[in-house]
Amino acid sequence: MRILGLDFGTKTTGVAVSDPLGFTAQGLEIIRRTDSYNLKPTINRIKEICEEYKVEKIVLGFPKNMNNTEGERCQHTLVFKKKLEQALALPVDLWDERLTTMEAENVLLAADVSRGRRKQVIDKLAAVLILQNYLQAHS
Repeated sequence: MRILGLDFGTKTTGVAVSDPLGFTAQGLEIIRRTDSYNLKPTINRIKEICEEYKVEKIVLGFPKNMNNTEGERCQHTLVFKKKLEQALALPVDLWDERLTTMEAENVLLAADVSRGRRKQVIDKLAAVLILQNYLQAHS
């Protein structure tokens, strides 16, 4: 069963997919939005990816605050989750993504990736980390 991992942000959504056996996560792409309130193109692209990879479940990063409270970003993520479930008819699991972007930044810094290149790939790497953590927790 393939699982899709998403790092949902204000202007971008990082996308990762699991291998067919659910052991590893690979980064696919970053979906960019010019209008942060228009989610339809993002959902349409995710639908295409789900069909192409025969995805059976989605894991969506849930950006809780460090003190475990849910802020404004969590509310936007919950709206996105509901729209995904309605459009795709797939289960969407929320996964705590605290420190995932920081971890992705550290991985890219350790690999000596330039600042410009880091900005281009960080959301995709964050999606990989969200999905990989989910897969390891559910193996």
